[in-house]
Amino acid sequence: MQARVEPILNISDLDLMPDDGNRYELIEGELFVSRAPGLPHQRILVNLIVLLKTFLDAHPLGEMFPTPGVIFDNHNAVIPDVIYISKDRIGEIADGEKVLGAPDLAIEIVSPGAENARRDRVVKLQTYSKFGVREYWVVDGYRRTIEVYRREPEELLVLVATSMNDEELTTPLLPEFSCRARQVFEG
Repeated sequence: MQARVEPILNISDLDLMPDDGNRYELIEGELFVSRAPGLPHQRILVNLIVLLKTFLDAHPLGEMFPTPGVIFDNHNAVIPDVIYISKDRIGEIADGEKVLGAPDLAIEIVSPGAENARRDRVVKLQTYSKFGVREYWVVDGYRRTIEVYRREPEELLVLVATSMNDEELTTPLLPEFSCRARQVFEG
């Protein structure tokens, strides 16, 4: 009996996916499909956007984008919930329709289900680490936690903090940015 080998997909295959409200992402040539996010996810997304946009309006260090297409290479293309790119790098990786390279900060909001949590905490963490994202936040509205991963000298993203409740959320990518973790989950 012969084993069946699934073909590895590339980013041109993503253009063939239906416009059906689902999110289609490629990681190492494997297709990941997720449904449109629910309202709890969207409330968190709005809070993150407001917090980051308010800060960046007062401190124009770069730009924040909600749900952009990010292409790392021909077999890796994802749609993070939020990204930040420093002003110094915008022209380098974000001067067209999509982001072509690693954003400075990627944020994923965990959707319901064990598979979604595994994708954000394992698969996407490995992908963002591999392609040079400097910082990665996993925002879990069910646990009401924000896991912060930063690039360490070994060139890997490593968990450096888990913020919750009134704990302060900061990042060296945005000096002077600060909020309480609970602010991300309010509403």
